[in-house]
Amino acid sequence: MHATFRFLMQDPRHYQIAVLASLVAYGLIWLDFEIAIQSAAAIVGTALLAQYICTRAWKLGSLDPRSALISGLSLCILLRTNSLKLAAATAVVAILSKFVFRLNRKHVFNPTNFGIVSMLLLTDQVWVSPGQWGNAAFFAFLLVCLGGLVVNRAARSDVTLAFIASTIGLFFGRSIWLGEPMAIPLHRLENGALLLFTFFMISDPKTTPNSRAGRILFAALVSFGAWYVQFQLFRTNGLLWSLAVSSIAVPMIDWLLPGTRYEWSRPAIGNIFSEGDISYEASDPYRMRDRGRGLVEPGAVRLLRFLRS
Repeated sequence: MHATFRFLMQDPRHYQIAVLASLVAYGLIWLDFEIAIQSAAAIVGTALLAQYICTRAWKLGSLDPRSALISGLSLCILLRTNSLKLAAATAVVAILSKFVFRLNRKHVFNPTNFGIVSMLLLTDQVWVSPGQWGNAAFFAFLLVCLGGLVVNRAARSDVTLAFIASTIGLFFGRSIWLGEPMAIPLHRLENGALLLFTFFMISDPKTTPNSRAGRILFAALVSFGAWYVQFQLFRTNGLLWSLAVSSIAVPMIDWLLPGTRYEWSRPAIGNIFSEGDISYEASDPYRMRDRGRGLVEPGAVRLLRFLRS
């Protein structure tokens, strides 16, 4: 019993699966989500099957269903379509993106986000229903609490907090500039889909930058991109579009602001993380140690240290 509890405690994905499954059940039973139980089962089942096939095709050893479950459950919450085939196809595209689009042993795109955005581009028969949650204060509080638990376990609360701060600043700043009453930006923030995106999608540790400074920059980019799509281009799903485009910049951010790569089973990675001829000290990823010359701190690194402080 104790060993099982320790196993569940050591990987944040166990918490994510439990929380997302609870949200799906809550939505189906009490909120009357626009999704049938058979559609939810098809999405999750297809995601697991796609994960198994890709694992075998890429010869990655045994099946690990946790990531596929997270993607499948997230699709159940966000994706809406009247076609069971399109729902299953979205799950396949989401899982396949993890194996196809990789750089430096990291996913380039969040699987759920990539699957939804791809289908929005390919067909007009899928959509996202941001208003399905309602604005009940109780549910918003519940989602914030559960989301906070997950991101803290995933050691990515900094990107979540940075995104929240940026979004609040942009919403209220625009309303102040236009002379709108403060009830308008408050109403925009009372959105279950926004909270779900904030705590479960942008905080994905496998697709966010490695360093804290990089994650804060990434959160600001996503927030501004979503604001621009919504208020300048006047299009829906700004969060999804912005995250998909901003994810392309993550490799560049990792290059400019290097940090320790996240590992699911080990949120705190040892004292030294090695990569090629350069190793990074986990306590300070900007201090690089060259195996042949000892400790190295070039001018660019000193500049990054100053910016981070």
